[in-house]
Amino acid sequence: MKKFFLYSAGFVAAIIAFGLLAPVAGLLVSGLLLAAGLHYYTESTSTFGKVMSLVVALAGLISALSNIPGFIGLVAIGIVFYIYKSRNNEKVEILSKKDDDPFTNFEREWANLNK
Repeated sequence: MKKFFLYSAGFVAAIIAFGLLAPVAGLLVSGLLLAAGLHYYTESTSTFGKVMSLVVALAGLISALSNIPGFIGLVAIGIVFYIYKSRNNEKVEILSKKDDDPFTNFEREWANLNK
């Protein structure tokens, strides 16, 4: 019964994800506008260039925030991904913890070199 519920939830999420592909693409374009505006804002030296790039970034931000179906589509894609990974008995890690200690990284790399 658990597998039936899992597959039916995955099927419904997949239908929602396919139905909302266009808003997700619009959300991607809005994000690209926002990223381009912020990039050119940091690279610009003139005041006019900074103002124009902020206008582009603001347009991308407003467009992205108003695209609620795009966010619903992203959530549906995430659910389909989670169900696919759990079906294959793979562990799904949203945020992985990395060890940033330079000595631990050195020891691991040294052990890999000595193999």
